[in-house]
Amino acid sequence: MRKTRRAMRKKPAGFQNPAVAAIFKAYPTSLRTKLRLLRQLIFNTAATTVGVGELYETLKWGQPSYLTLKSKSGSTLRIDQIKSQPGHYAMYVHCQTTLIEDFKEIYPDLFKYVGNRSIVFNVADRIPINALRHCIGLALTYHRNKKSSRDR
Repeated sequence: MRKTRRAMRKKPAGFQNPAVAAIFKAYPTSLRTKLRLLRQLIFNTAATTVGVGELYETLKWGQPSYLTLKSKSGSTLRIDQIKSQPGHYAMYVHCQTTLIEDFKEIYPDLFKYVGNRSIVFNVADRIPINALRHCIGLALTYHRNKKSSRDR
């Protein structure tokens, strides 16, 4: 399921979308650092997960968003600061998927979940990278996995 370690360490290209770059530039420094790491993890996970392919980075609802347009293997991931909670940021999934429910089943106490749409982090939190990578991989393969389970 995974590609080589070299691909796993590959850094995403610079921002190809000037609007996304502007959003990142506007974040407070501590949040920008955390959100860039989260962005990096999303790109690295996509690059090392078979069948995901290239990610398309854009803005949806003013938030950096990551889509699997070519492979259509996954659900959109969005990341952003939480403006009403200084020092907090989140990774959002489509609320009509079962992704947050699936994450809660696998990692019931590891993350802070909000409703059926996000995992919330504090800038002071140490992020469990392997578990978060797993959740990102599930999101990036959501449609493919859902289809293959129906085909059984």
